[in-house]
Amino acid sequence: EHVPGTAVRAGAGRLQFAVLVQHGLNSGITSWFSLMRLNHLMADGQNILVTGATGYIGGRLIHPLLDAGHRVRVMTRNESHLHGRTWLEAVEVAQGDVLDPDSLAAILDGIDVAYYLIHSMDDAGEFAERDHRAARNFAVAAAQSGVRQIIYLGGLGHATDGLSKHLSSRQQVGDTLREHHTGVTELRAAMVVGSGSLSFEIVRNLTERLPVMIAPRWLYTRSQPIAIRDVLDYLVAAIGRSDVAGQVVEIGGADVLAYRDMLLAYARARGLRRFLVPVPVLTPRLSSYWVHMVTPVSANLVRPLVEGLRNEMIVTDDAAARLFPNVRPMSFRAALEEALGELDAQEVETSWADS
Repeated sequence: EHVPGTAVRAGAGRLQFAVLVQHGLNSGITSWFSLMRLNHLMADGQNILVTGATGYIGGRLIHPLLDAGHRVRVMTRNESHLHGRTWLEAVEVAQGDVLDPDSLAAILDGIDVAYYLIHSMDDAGEFAERDHRAARNFAVAAAQSGVRQIIYLGGLGHATDGLSKHLSSRQQVGDTLREHHTGVTELRAAMVVGSGSLSFEIVRNLTERLPVMIAPRWLYTRSQPIAIRDVLDYLVAAIGRSDVAGQVVEIGGADVLAYRDMLLAYARARGLRRFLVPVPVLTPRLSSYWVHMVTPVSANLVRPLVEGLRNEMIVTDDAAARLFPNVRPMSFRAALEEALGELDAQEVETSWADS
């Protein structure tokens, strides 16, 4: 969910333990009980909390959860931001703020599994400290409330590669969640391909508006984009999986390609002739201004994305294929065609601008 400036949104919930675990029990025993409980979560519909429900991913996750028979509670700082959502009448809505720990206990009450889909998008203020504090508040409250599992969507990349501030912060959020809760499953993804996603809309606007584009070095960085449908499949498939508790699972699409290849693939799909002119130097700050002039995305939102593009975001192991064999990620071309089909049919369920 997009969190402008100091704004951070959240949602949460929990189901009561059948057997209460006394405060002060050895953490290893508590962890064992948590894992045993997770083994039973797949049998029946669960009480699910979705934070970041006004965001791009969170807003699209609700229908798959409902279709799978789960009971869904969403959390938002402002209920009016949910008006017009097609799933609104089928969920429970709770108001709260992850930066306000006192607001979380009631929201988390009765929840089995909580999705943590919150992170800062712009570069205003001390966003990393804010994200860390929000994650700590949420994980502590979830553990105290008996939430069995937290599922978090983070970003691909390796700390040894000198990650950008935002990518580093997203991974630190996962670390913070795990530090305070034993049942955290972190999925890490690169660019999400889907109508309305921020990265996809930048690709779309650049390609459609510029017959000739300058090509900074970051356009040649390799990535492994993933279709929004595949992301949702992974998120739902992770529910109740004790074998992924405390784990980081890298997820990606079927193809590894540079960002320039994505632009050219989009052009081919639209029947456009486009030319890229390499330039040796164009800083992230200058690039953000260039992208802002051509797209409807502000420079403050573009800059963190561009800074992150200097890092390769590629899946490095086969954990996702082993743990989730029923999820078979589609190719970039298939994901692109699906996104364009939604655009042409004017069936864009959520957009980066909604949050």
